[in-house]
Amino acid sequence: MSESVHTVTTLPAARRPGCPFDPPAELTDARRHGPISRYPFPDGHQGWLITGYDLVRSVLADSRFSSRKELMHHHPLIDYGDLIEVPSAAPGEFLLTDEPQHSRYRKPLVGKFTVRRMRQLTERVEQVTADHLDAMEKAGPPADLVTAFARPIPAIMICELLGVPYEERDSFQENIDKFMNGETSDEDLIAAYLATQQYLAELVAGKRAHPTDDVLSDLTSSDLTDEELRGISLTLLAAGLDTTTNMLALGTFALLRNPAQLAALRADPALADRAVEELLRYLSVAKTFMRTALEDVELGGQTIESGTAVILSINTANRDPERFDDPDVLDLHRQDGGHLAFGHGIHQCLGQQLARVEMRVALPALVNRFPTLRLAVPAEEVGLRPETADIYGVKRLPVTWDV
Repeated sequence: MSESVHTVTTLPAARRPGCPFDPPAELTDARRHGPISRYPFPDGHQGWLITGYDLVRSVLADSRFSSRKELMHHHPLIDYGDLIEVPSAAPGEFLLTDEPQHSRYRKPLVGKFTVRRMRQLTERVEQVTADHLDAMEKAGPPADLVTAFARPIPAIMICELLGVPYEERDSFQENIDKFMNGETSDEDLIAAYLATQQYLAELVAGKRAHPTDDVLSDLTSSDLTDEELRGISLTLLAAGLDTTTNMLALGTFALLRNPAQLAALRADPALADRAVEELLRYLSVAKTFMRTALEDVELGGQTIESGTAVILSINTANRDPERFDDPDVLDLHRQDGGHLAFGHGIHQCLGQQLARVEMRVALPALVNRFPTLRLAVPAEEVGLRPETADIYGVKRLPVTWDV
């Protein structure tokens, strides 16, 4: 190992005051020293932090790095010591498995989330978006954009796609938020998990007995067990709700703080596709992934030894100046694509096309419906999720407009 390799000792690192959209300064500084840094975990394990685009992308596509939950013995927040053995992923939780188990869970879903099928949902997304904009307009300003707009739109879409009765969404959403917000106590986490498992068990049983026109009902005709269907449903619902919710809310926040870009989106509806990709790159709400080396791997001039934990910094990779011109600038006209916001390789986000459709429809509709939309509080008072949250975003986004 090189004597000059950089070491990062503070994770998760805090974002700089007044810079809610930029990666933490410690991570950006680490990337300036090189694409790979040492990271000593709280339990003393000597792991690695990868911040450069090319290396992050290569690890995501490399089968020598595992996603298996039971190999994640080390955590940047917790010193487990010798007291806890990390369990395997629950059946159906395909994000935390490798091949061939991963394909067993993912393959039956691939045909349900094609680009063509997601585009067919555009009309429904337009209707749901219009309904919520109508409700916002009727209620009048101010509004919390998270509860009035950013959360319900993806909630309706993923619930309809999987066949979850929308009237049951409130308690389900509350439990999902407890999993993802980075601020829930262990006791509340356990309670939320048990309640969600019980709900999903009843949902799967109902679909087996009385299938309807939805993805979960389709899956009941496969060889997947009830337990596996519960795990798949939890994975899809959690991902489909939380990531897009935070992209819609944080994306609106970013546009409001970049008025020239906001004006460009209003002026040119054809800019929507590029705007979505640029916001995904610029914000990278799914900011880190973890992998474990299954064998010794040479990477970036270093030897990653078998069993070593590797943290992949998606937000710094998507701001890498060796990959993107002026990476810290939000530019909706940007031509250089290829961001890693949805990951890469076999675990690349299954629902990415649904997220794109929702953002492509909802963001332009919002900013055009309310031409005077603006923050209702100073920007520094917008409550941000902590860096301990799995998905970065805002807790609330108070907005107002002229009537």
